Amino acid sequence: MIQPGAPAAAAPGLPGGLPWESAEALLSAAPGASAVAVGLYRRGQRSFLVRGSTAREGGVPVEPSTRFEIGSLSKTFTALLFAEQIARGEVGHHDPVARHLPAGTCVPVRGTDITLTHLATHTSGLPRLPPGLLRSDIRRLPTNPYASFTRADVLRALARTRLRSRPGTHVRYSNFGVGLLGHALCGAVGGLPYEGLLSARVLRPLGLHDTSATADPPPNGTQVTGYGHGRPRPPFGIPGLPGAGAVRSSARDLLTVAEALIRPGDADVMEADVMNLGVPGGLGLRHTAVTGVPSAPLRTALKDVTRPRLTLPRTTSQLALIWNIRLRSDGSGLYHHSGGTRGCTSFVTFSPRHDTALVALANCTPGLRSPFIQQAYDTMSDLLRTPA
Repeated sequence: MIQPGAPAAAAPGLPGGLPWESAEALLSAAPGASAVAVGLYRRGQRSFLVRGSTAREGGVPVEPSTRFEIGSLSKTFTALLFAEQIARGEVGHHDPVARHLPAGTCVPVRGTDITLTHLATHTSGLPRLPPGLLRSDIRRLPTNPYASFTRADVLRALARTRLRSRPGTHVRYSNFGVGLLGHALCGAVGGLPYEGLLSARVLRPLGLHDTSATADPPPNGTQVTGYGHGRPRPPFGIPGLPGAGAVRSSARDLLTVAEALIRPGDADVMEADVMNLGVPGGLGLRHTAVTGVPSAPLRTALKDVTRPRLTLPRTTSQLALIWNIRLRSDGSGLYHHSGGTRGCTSFVTFSPRHDTALVALANCTPGLRSPFIQQAYDTMSDLLRTPA
């Protein structure tokens, strides 16, 4: 890690062509954070840049393997699980969601059934949040608004939900919808818990040792404390909608996922280069070797999850399964998704054509005064405009 105030002139760029000035700008774009982790993959080369410690008091140095709450980036894992189950024949793109929920669950209808792909493309017509969630425990709103809203609460809320539009006609971002997709995927295989199903079908096959949909890190793992408005936040909990926001992950694992999405045929061996830039304060790019053995359905899912599903009207943007795609002037697509909790901010972006991916994590809440996500997006855009 590098301490604030270390001289920028002492370092060259990161492997892959990221100039030191861009790296410093990204590290400085989260002023409320005690921990920032950045991962870069470009044309076969991986590197990591970390700064700070897991907590302001009593923390340990950040590593590429340090876990952060990734909030809505969890949805990209749910999308991959969805595509994997499609490849196995357990569910179909156009299955009505009611087919995979408990018998007797009342699902709103407006002209047509809500399908699983409607949920995975934010076109279900469901509102952003289940009705009643913000009133469920008003004391937790500033720190953990989902903590006391259970799966049973979600299904009860569904029965009294009014769809905002006919399914399949409008894009309306919905935590409710993707959380419901997670429940449907679990229901399709006999009601397994989301965290167990995700681990068995996606995390372990990809060799993601730092990632889980549980709050506790693995043995000997490290995890940040989140901060919001200068104060430590309790661990984020979302028991009723785990598919929408329960995952914790690291820069190392998220870069592994991005590389697998770029090159799904090579998803079984991924390595990080060893490098030390020699900056006073200890900026280090640490060696990581990750191996997994993706199943044939998971390999199919890695391809399927990035296929464009719809184009947003009057924009240069498309949607895949959860992933946003920005069409660039060179005809390539820049995939991206962000996440945020009351204590952490996350962002992943990748370009299959340019064989490049960037991961950025910080342990502070997203906000207008902390333009971390925009800086990460701009950094990636600048990279794609320059030769490797």
